Formats: sequence, structure tokens, C-alpha cells
Amino acid sequence: MRLLLVEDDRLLADGLSGQLEKAGFSVDTTRTAREAMALGQQEDYRVGILDLGLPDGNGLDVLRQWRMNGANFPVLILTARGDWQDKVNGLKAGADDYLAKPFQTEELIARLNAIVRRSEGRVQSSVKAGRFELDENRQTLKMDDGAEHSLTGTEFRLLRCLMSRPGQVFSKEQLMEQLYNLNESPSDNVIEAYIRRLRKLVGASTIATRRGQGYLFDDTL
Repeated sequence: MRLLLVEDDRLLADGLSGQLEKAGFSVDTTRTAREAMALGQQEDYRVGILDLGLPDGNGLDVLRQWRMNGANFPVLILTARGDWQDKVNGLKAGADDYLAKPFQTEELIARLNAIVRRSEGRVQSSVKAGRFELDENRQTLKMDDGAEHSLTGTEFRLLRCLMSRPGQVFSKEQLMEQLYNLNESPSDNVIEAYIRRLRKLVGASTIATRRGQGYLFDDTL
């Protein structure tokens, strides 16, 4: 799941990126309002973390611009400001949640997963599709016979992307965007390799290939 982290504190951003990646997110990081404005409108993010106090602008202006230009991914505002008016202004500008510094990383990740679930119309911390259930907290796949399988970080991100929107065709390019950040350069056949591995768990027909289009998760089988 692709995440945009907008935070000008380098140490905080680097530490958060590592924790977020362990939690199953693919993280792009920027420290400026200008770059955040462009990335939020150009890339396909599933969720964003936005600091209000940026060196070259106000995070609220970034958020307003995103919303005006149709960038509708859920956003959690992260800031050192604790005044209630900042919270109100952030929510009015289109934020989905608010967390003041200092904070616990576990709470941040829990809040991120919650707003993503709401954006997908879910209430539980698992993704269910057909006979399968993906546990977001433990990064495991539960089968209909009760058996559970642990997943690698990449396997988990790929399966979550497919299972969160069953029946939707994802091209290789779309899947690559959700699995890797802008600084990574995986080989062209990496998606095929991971699809083969996941098919050994869920069955070849469950992750179907649409020739010339991409892959979809069939939850009707």
C-alpha cells in the first residue's frame, strides 16, 4: 500500500519510514510543500501523512490544493501544534484524522489503518475476499480451512492490494506503484515472480490473469 509521508524533520521521517514499511506500507518521503503538492497529484497513494509546519509553506495549503485537484486519498495530519483550532482547520481542509506530536508510532499506524479501512468501506482490521482473510496486524493469510500462512512484506502488500478490490484488474505498473517507493528500481518481472508465489497459496485461478491488462483477485471461487 503506497503512502506519502510529508515531514521536514529528517530524523523523524527516516525513523517513521522504517516503522511504516514494517507495517506493510511502501513509503515515499518529502520534506517540502512544493514536492508534496506535486507528488500528491501525480502518484497513486492510498494514504498520506502530512506535517503542517513545512519550511516552504503551510501543510493546510497543500491539503487544500490536493482536494481541489481531485487527490482524494485519506490524509492524517501530523503536527506539533496542539491548539484545537488547528485541528478544526485541518479537518475542514479535508483531513481524515489528526495526531499531535509527540506520539507513539503504534497509535499512528493504528490510525492510518483505521482511515484506510473507512475509505475502503471496512470496519475490521482484516481484508476478506472469498474464502480468504488477510490479517493486517499479523501480516498473515487465513484459509477457509483455518490454516494460516505468514507472508513476507512484499507478498502482504501485493495480496492486500488485490484483495482490497476483488474483481478489479490491476496492471503490472499499478501493482509496482503500490509495492515500491520512488527510490526503488525492481526488475520488470518481479510482479510475475510474486504472483506465482501467491498462487501456490490461494490457487492459480483465484489470482486471474487478464491478457494484456493485468491481474485480478477472483472472490467468487
